[in-house]
Amino acid sequence: MIQSMTGFGKSVTQIPTKKITVELKSLNSKNFDLNARIPSQYREKELDLRNIISDSLGRGKVDLSIYVESTAEQTSTNVNTEVVQIYMDQLRKIVDASEIELLKMAVKMPDALKTEREEIDEEEFVVIETAVKDALKEINNFRTDEGKALEKDLQLRIHNIKALLEDVIRIDPDRVEAVRERLRKGIEEIKEQADENRFEQEIVYYIEKFDITEEKVRLDNHLDYFQKTLDSSDSNGRKLAFISQEIGREINTIGSKSNYAPMQQMVVQMKDELEKIKEQILNVL
Repeated sequence: MIQSMTGFGKSVTQIPTKKITVELKSLNSKNFDLNARIPSQYREKELDLRNIISDSLGRGKVDLSIYVESTAEQTSTNVNTEVVQIYMDQLRKIVDASEIELLKMAVKMPDALKTEREEIDEEEFVVIETAVKDALKEINNFRTDEGKALEKDLQLRIHNIKALLEDVIRIDPDRVEAVRERLRKGIEEIKEQADENRFEQEIVYYIEKFDITEEKVRLDNHLDYFQKTLDSSDSNGRKLAFISQEIGREINTIGSKSNYAPMQQMVVQMKDELEKIKEQILNVL
């Protein structure tokens, strides 16, 4: 079962004086890349959270957002009354305004409000860790559902390439005969008497040169291997990407050797299906 690297998870936890919201969003990436937006007092715990998330998600460009909202009347921000009073006294000398207007202007001045630095609340951080793990469960469920859709599409594309390969195998004898006939006509056009034995030798040479038996076998094997990897219990996007490169190599070789328009048209269709596979694999974990 494959997993997508795209996902979203959210967890909301209420404790006596605070509401804690954790959001996780992930997109495709070659490696694990975490962008964390967390309250300043918990910055020193960022590495712990990074390890938890990395172990769970593996790869992806991940955004972590933690919001801690106070639901009690207490606040860590207080009015610096002495500073505000000084501002009001100074403003009173230069503007003609009421006390309320002076107060409105004063509280907007620098240092009018002071925020006490909060220390880490270990019990609260345990709650945050649990909330992160809950969000991870949700994002992994999202990734699994997205993975099912990806797998369905990849199965379809591989099936289409297999069907086209069967068509290639079916028309290969016609291709060989067409090459033989083209060579015969070419000799007739130069109006020279060809030695029949020499002609047959040339035919054998060109047929061997354009033979695609090995490519057909290898392509079929690569398609089967891709299918088995899709059906495995692990989600391995890197492995699927490597196999798709090998599939592309065999398709390209068949196209360069075919020298036959109907087969080249099938090769173009194979390449189109393979490009869609490569685009989808970018999102596979």
